[in-house]
Amino acid sequence: MLTTLKNAWKIPDLRRRIVFTLMMLLVFRLGSVIPVPGMKVEVIQQMFGNSESGLFDLFNLFSGGAFGKFTIFALSITPYITASIIMQLLTIAIPSLEVLAREGEEGRKKIAQYTRYGTVILALVQATGVSVGLFRQALIDTSFWSVAVVVVTLTAGTAFLMWLGEQITENGIGNGISLIIFTGIVSRIPLGIAQTYAKWDANEISIISLVIFAVLAVFVIAGVVAIQQGTRKIPVQYAKRVVGRKMYGGHSTHIPLKVNQSGVIPVIFAVSLLQFPLTLTYFFQGGAFSAFVQKWLSPAGSPGVWIYSVLNILLIIFFTYFYTAVTFNPVEVADNMKKQGGFIPGIRPGKPTAEYLNRVLTRITLAGAIFLAVIAVMPTLVMQFTNFNMQFGGTSLLIVVGVALETSKQIENQMMMRHYQGFLK
Repeated sequence: MLTTLKNAWKIPDLRRRIVFTLMMLLVFRLGSVIPVPGMKVEVIQQMFGNSESGLFDLFNLFSGGAFGKFTIFALSITPYITASIIMQLLTIAIPSLEVLAREGEEGRKKIAQYTRYGTVILALVQATGVSVGLFRQALIDTSFWSVAVVVVTLTAGTAFLMWLGEQITENGIGNGISLIIFTGIVSRIPLGIAQTYAKWDANEISIISLVIFAVLAVFVIAGVVAIQQGTRKIPVQYAKRVVGRKMYGGHSTHIPLKVNQSGVIPVIFAVSLLQFPLTLTYFFQGGAFSAFVQKWLSPAGSPGVWIYSVLNILLIIFFTYFYTAVTFNPVEVADNMKKQGGFIPGIRPGKPTAEYLNRVLTRITLAGAIFLAVIAVMPTLVMQFTNFNMQFGGTSLLIVVGVALETSKQIENQMMMRHYQGFLK
């Protein structure tokens, strides 16, 4: 990847795109340290310090620590991610949106516009809930206009990040939204290293534990790369057909079925669902419900950590199959192959092809689901048995490795296009 970046830097157009991307990400990091007016930041940080349930971890993950400091980018890009997932599910559920998605570029532009509207609405709702509900005691003034300033500032920050991501996608390198999340996660690495060093300096962690942890981290990263890149290639042969005086078809290709078809979405769904009871306990502190959840459903409780981990594994496996079924339809793929004269060698076209694809997809999805569950649960178990406070958890690792691989591929593709430019002329 370093060689790819070095070669890309020599090409003026790619160098301009890389510089533009870096400048936009620098703007994101600068905005992540500008506090929201009208809030007592020290009160919020104290609330974070007193939270043992990991309630704010998911928000802090995508914001790069901006949520803990309650800056103008505190909501980060999470409303956009939620709006995108909702639109993807509605595209399957609502026939008119499904037709719109098949209309090509114009249809995608319309759906992107609906996603932007949904992002602003969700950001407005989330900003209101966070400022008025979760962090109400941190408000300097609880009057309508003061609260409105906080809500509008948070909403505008998310809208600006959405625009920033689109500018990176259009004029820079890689997917802008993914790179913003990537930058937020990577920016927390120095803090994690500093905290680990402080524990080692205080003799809370031995040097042997650090070496074992480093070796384990290398193997985990290698496993993430292998699973993210792993695909099952289903061979497809197209029959020869004569149209007029010309012959078409006769070539062979393949259908790439990824082992991790759903990416990191199942982990986000599972964590969001498990964090919901913990969110309620933060609003209703001191009651029997709060004590029950903290003991039985919290990763900081006993035996709650084990129940939380088991539920996390089951939910991740369920959402992996669910989201894979939403994004890949074997019946539709089989019908399209049949219409174009394609078939899988040894499998009859139509329903047998759909059943074969579904059987293969079910098997490889199980491997991907178990992998996601292990990666997601591993940080909780490591922190349970050791003194490591893993700032860089399984979800972070999946996102960082996935975005790095995808960005590297895009740079290589753009270099290949420019390499063949003279030949195409």
